[in-house]
Amino acid sequence: MAKKKEKEESKETKDLQEQYDELLEELASKDEEISSLKEDLEKQEAETQEYVSLSQRLQADFENFKKITDKRNVEIVKFANEDLIKEFLDCYEDLQRSLTIENDKDFREGVELIYNKFSDVLTKEGVEEIPSKGEKFDLNKHEALMVQESEDVENGYIIEELMKGYTYKDKVLKYSKVIVCKK
Repeated sequence: MAKKKEKEESKETKDLQEQYDELLEELASKDEEISSLKEDLEKQEAETQEYVSLSQRLQADFENFKKITDKRNVEIVKFANEDLIKEFLDCYEDLQRSLTIENDKDFREGVELIYNKFSDVLTKEGVEEIPSKGEKFDLNKHEALMVQESEDVENGYIIEELMKGYTYKDKVLKYSKVIVCKK
C-alpha cells in the first residue's frame, strides 16, 4: 500500500510538474506577446508624435498663409480703383479746363468731349446703361415710380424713363426709374 501511495504521489508530482512546465511555457509566450505589444505601442506613439508635429507645422503654415492672404486682400481692396481713378482724373481736368472757357459754343463742345470720355471709361470698365423705354418692365432692372394708361404702349411695357439705370458686369448698380403702362 505504501508503494501504491508512493506511486500515486509520484504520478501527482509528475502531473503537477507537467502543469508547472506548461504554465511556464504559457507565461514565456505571454511575455513575448507583451514585449511585442510594447514595441508596437512604442512605434505607434512615435508615429502619433510625428503626426501631431506635422499637424502643428501645417497649422502654423496655414495661419501664416492666412495672415499673408488677409494682408494682400486689404491691399487689393485699398487700391482696387486706382486705375479707374487715374482714367477719371483726365476727365476731371478737362472739366476743370472747360469751366475757364468764356464762349458758350466752346463750353458745350468741351462738356460733350468730357461726357464722351466718361462714357468711354465706363464702357471700358464694363458699365452699361439698362435699356428702358419701350422695353417690357423687369423688376430685376427697373423701378416703377408711376403707372399710367397709354393707347400707344402695351400693358406692362415702359412708357418713359425718368432716370437711367446701369449694370456693372451683369450686376445692377442702379435701377432705371420708369413709368409703366397699366391698362
